Amino acid sequence: MTKFWVESSNDNFDTMLFMQKGKRYTWALFMGHLALEKLFKALFAKIHKDDPEAPRIHNLVVLAERCNLTLTDKQHTELRLINTFNTEARYADYKNAFYKTCDKEFTDKQVKIIKENVEWLKKLIEK
Repeated sequence: MTKFWVESSNDNFDTMLFMQKGKRYTWALFMGHLALEKLFKALFAKIHKDDPEAPRIHNLVVLAERCNLTLTDKQHTELRLINTFNTEARYADYKNAFYKTCDKEFTDKQVKIIKENVEWLKKLIEK
């Protein structure tokens, strides 16, 4: 199950980079959220070998808690913001405001943060 989540996350991560390059910033950030979500689910499956089915939730902070991780204040703040990319990129009533927020500078900064968290989670999964 862990392998499935990691491979799916890798695909979402690559799509994030593709969307960023194509200036589809809202979708880039949405895919970044998915990449992280799936890595948390991979870690969950690794930790809970007796019941590896990941929770059917999308909240990264809650997933971190379910993986018994203690987040720094910085990580908590970053993941709470990244959580909004899941909702705001998906639903029409949020999209307009989110679209205006997601310029190149904002997206580049957030993609960098997503990359850092992807690396952190992959190291935890590989242990």
